[in-house]
Amino acid sequence: MEKPWLQYYPEWTDHTLEYSEITLARLYDENLEKNAEKPATRFFGRGQTYAELDREVRRAAAGLKAFGVRPGDRVAIMLPNCPQHVAAFYAVQKLGGVVVEHNPLYTANELRPQFRDHGARIAIVWDKTADTLEKLRADTPLETVISVDMTKAMPHLQQLILKIPFGKIREAREALTGPCSHTVPWEVLTGSAIGGDGDSIVTPDEVTPDSPALILYTSGTTGAPKGAMLTHRNLMANPIQGRAWVKELQEPGQRMLATLPFFHAYGLTFSLTLMMLIGSELVLLPAPKMNLIMDTLKKTPPTFVPGVPTVFERIVDTAKEQNVDLSEVQVGFSGASSLPADVIEDWEALTGGHLVEGYGLTETGPILIGNPRSADRRPGYIGIPFPDTEIRIANPKNLDEDMPTGEAGEILAKGPQVFAGYLNNPQDTDAAFHNGWFRTGDMGVMEEDGFVRLVSRIKELIITGGFNVYPAEVEEVMLRHPDIKDVAVVGRPRTDGSEDVVACIVLEDGAALDPDGLKDFARENLTRYKVPRTFYHFEDLNRDQMGKVRRREVRTALLERLAGA
Repeated sequence: MEKPWLQYYPEWTDHTLEYSEITLARLYDENLEKNAEKPATRFFGRGQTYAELDREVRRAAAGLKAFGVRPGDRVAIMLPNCPQHVAAFYAVQKLGGVVVEHNPLYTANELRPQFRDHGARIAIVWDKTADTLEKLRADTPLETVISVDMTKAMPHLQQLILKIPFGKIREAREALTGPCSHTVPWEVLTGSAIGGDGDSIVTPDEVTPDSPALILYTSGTTGAPKGAMLTHRNLMANPIQGRAWVKELQEPGQRMLATLPFFHAYGLTFSLTLMMLIGSELVLLPAPKMNLIMDTLKKTPPTFVPGVPTVFERIVDTAKEQNVDLSEVQVGFSGASSLPADVIEDWEALTGGHLVEGYGLTETGPILIGNPRSADRRPGYIGIPFPDTEIRIANPKNLDEDMPTGEAGEILAKGPQVFAGYLNNPQDTDAAFHNGWFRTGDMGVMEEDGFVRLVSRIKELIITGGFNVYPAEVEEVMLRHPDIKDVAVVGRPRTDGSEDVVACIVLEDGAALDPDGLKDFARENLTRYKVPRTFYHFEDLNRDQMGKVRRREVRTALLERLAGA
């Protein structure tokens, strides 16, 4: 296969790369040997070396082993970004287990089918949301819940201040931690009583680079959750490719800002696994709140910032307003949705560095394509294939046929970062591939020189604030409301390139439109970012001959209505 895009690789990016035949646990051990005394994590100003992190990792691994975790066993993690999250992830890897990442704000309704699917007996969760899992014990394999109080990883003085039961301090504490019942505290898991110090923990030989290491849930057009299985090889590939792509990541002394959640493929790969590859310091934020981000940029400025367009836009705007110096930031790496050209210009003017755009999916670890970090970058395009990544633009009606240069077709991909398949779902796994090529479900155009432009999505995915929302999942919930006869959930475009989730509804006879009541109903069953921003009343919704709602046509009708308003 010809690869015309190779001419645009910068001098520091090899055309093909060396991928170590090792597991994440071995990567962890190799980094520890080299960087034991170097800073590993920073959380609200409190630092931790790799040696100190290792002490907690080994103790957590010993505790989990005592609870019966063996190679291949799945352990659920439901935590914000915090030092305990890092330790929990690598503790499971040390045992040869499989981490299943979940959004800690998910409702029991959202979590139940996923826990039934992956069968984890143990979950390590944020204490504030631990009680949600009590609702799962009766009808899922879940047995043991380990609760994490994030404040225990903060500086001691801050911990003491947070105990003051007044006003804003109390509110701050309540945002970070909360009471829970019927759980094993993290400090007990990592104490001496259960597993000991874990010094003798050795990763079993049966764990290989092709063993599953991580499961992340995504949904299809039906809204049913699918567990994308990523192997050690998959999770090693993207950090190696990213390091080759971004020159600065090849240099020592990097400090990365972890604004993206680890339950997102992008946040996990470009923070949690990349840190072990390059031995960088990871500044952890429990939520991508602008006050936390700006405080970090002032006090411990990072050199590398992975994020999504909305985050970069807000950082730029706030830095201008507050006159914050961003000159120590070398590189930003953006994904999840298209990056507006003016955001790139503003970011690079303020930092003196670069803002690089990437494209991919959960199933691809996640990056397949990136704009080169050089003068050859092309605004309006998602870029060129990463090293050792092959891209085809196929005819959607005949996937064996490539579309002519400059014409739209489905983006198909091959590469070491492409996942192993969906857990317990051979049918959807088979459907996701065509003769070994992964079907992205996105429509794109490839120019003669290899640059790719994203045109539209075949899968009717809505991207809001960097998070994926699957219409069918939201529709399933809203159809339970007694006032709703029919519904189509679509994306309403925003100026930043992302979308708002909105619902076009047909009401039952005699029912009145009650947006606040509908939102309250949605919040009981859906994470906040999935809740429709607005409800639009329709007399009927466009359907095909089989009776299926044509979301694209509904969306077009909505946009025409809004344009004429």
